[in-house]
Amino acid sequence: MAYATINPYNNKVVKEYPNATEKELQAALATGHARYKKNRQQPIAERAKILHNVAAKLREHSDELARACTIDMGKLLSESKGEVELVAMIADWFADHGEEMLAPEKIDTIATGTAEVHHSPTGIVVLVEPWNFPYYQIMRVFAPNFMVGNPMILKHASNTPTSAKMFADIVAEAGAPKGSLVNLFLTYDQVTEAIKDPRVQGVALTGSERGGTSVAAAAGKSLKKNTMELGGMDPFVVLGDANMDDVNNVAWRARLYNAGQVCTSSKRFIVMDNVYDQFVEDLKKNFSKVVPGDPLDPATSLAPMNSKKAKNKLQKQVDAAIAAGAKVAYGNKPIDLPGQFFMPTILTDIDKNNPAYSEEMFGPVATVYKVHSEKEAVEVANDNPYGLGGILFAGDANHGAEVATQIETGMVYVNNFMASLPELPFGGVKLSGYGREMSHMGEMAFTNEQLIVKADKPNLDNVAGGLVAGDVPTAKDAPKAKKTSKAK
Repeated sequence: MAYATINPYNNKVVKEYPNATEKELQAALATGHARYKKNRQQPIAERAKILHNVAAKLREHSDELARACTIDMGKLLSESKGEVELVAMIADWFADHGEEMLAPEKIDTIATGTAEVHHSPTGIVVLVEPWNFPYYQIMRVFAPNFMVGNPMILKHASNTPTSAKMFADIVAEAGAPKGSLVNLFLTYDQVTEAIKDPRVQGVALTGSERGGTSVAAAAGKSLKKNTMELGGMDPFVVLGDANMDDVNNVAWRARLYNAGQVCTSSKRFIVMDNVYDQFVEDLKKNFSKVVPGDPLDPATSLAPMNSKKAKNKLQKQVDAAIAAGAKVAYGNKPIDLPGQFFMPTILTDIDKNNPAYSEEMFGPVATVYKVHSEKEAVEVANDNPYGLGGILFAGDANHGAEVATQIETGMVYVNNFMASLPELPFGGVKLSGYGREMSHMGEMAFTNEQLIVKADKPNLDNVAGGLVAGDVPTAKDAPKAKKTSKAK
């Protein structure tokens, strides 16, 4: 695997990086494990101060980080700047709330004494991250695990090595102890080797279904906890009474943001028949207005795709869809620029036998479906192997939320653009993966939930860990089930 920054706008090789050596991997494992031991004794508040400093350093280096991101994978400079600010926000949020979320939780119990669940680190976590949001994908896992006290080894995508190195350098510059985050240009075999190592206790992956299957298999063989955030074919459902001005303002952005290379991009537009024609016309108009060009130029509104390989794959998918009967409502023409540009495209008349019906298209291609009832809209939304996110527009938000609960995904935004914020859990179901990142759920993803029961003296009626005959409590003696509370 070759790690290299190849500018997708002009196809020039900017910088190449050698793969990590076996010595570097072993050093990272040793350093990380030593860090884990020290973190168990370190006050969480100390890590919060460092994480706040990480946020400050990210903002201090915002311009150079954004430029590196754009040159690495091609997104608009404005989007890269927004990504840097978002990761700084995430760092600040976990620094502000991490200690509170990790506080011991009391449990009502009939056991003698008092019971608490304590959350503690478990060991090194390996991060396997993709190219489409080079900083954000790291921060989603780094911030909560840094607060927990889990050291991390990062294996980033082969086409965003400069962004990966700069992020790790920022963490070190902010004062994070050695071993907190080590970026290594690992091969896939080395990732598997790291997962097998007993000092590694968790794996977090964001990427393709293929990559998730491979890493999850390696983690399963070694009984290592893992989280998977994989692909998506997110529905954008438009009900018959939706405000079409709002729909019009959001739909094209939901598909073309980051050149459509987002797991949670709206990829399937499921539209009620009474507004279908208007929707398609509005989408065509907005797609036609984007301006391809240098993503570093503020005048550019359509970025190139991240690589020639990705562009070629998308074109093959579109060609296959058309061969199977799909109609091109707009697009699918070459763009006369040297970079990896793909003209925004709208496909309609896709039936269940069309490969486009069940394949994720990771780029600026929208598939549009006409439906005749809310029931049919939900059926089409759910009739795919993925379940990550979704957007739904309805005249009444409460009714929209009722319909949204019937959609089999991890997240649905009603009458709104999808947002990724630190306080909101992120993740999906089905082939979109399992586990959650961000929020209190992400904070607990790789912790040891250790039960501590303490009493002034033992209850001698308990024998060998069981209750003696005659002393078995009845149902009326047991406390009522309720959520655990944070210990004071």
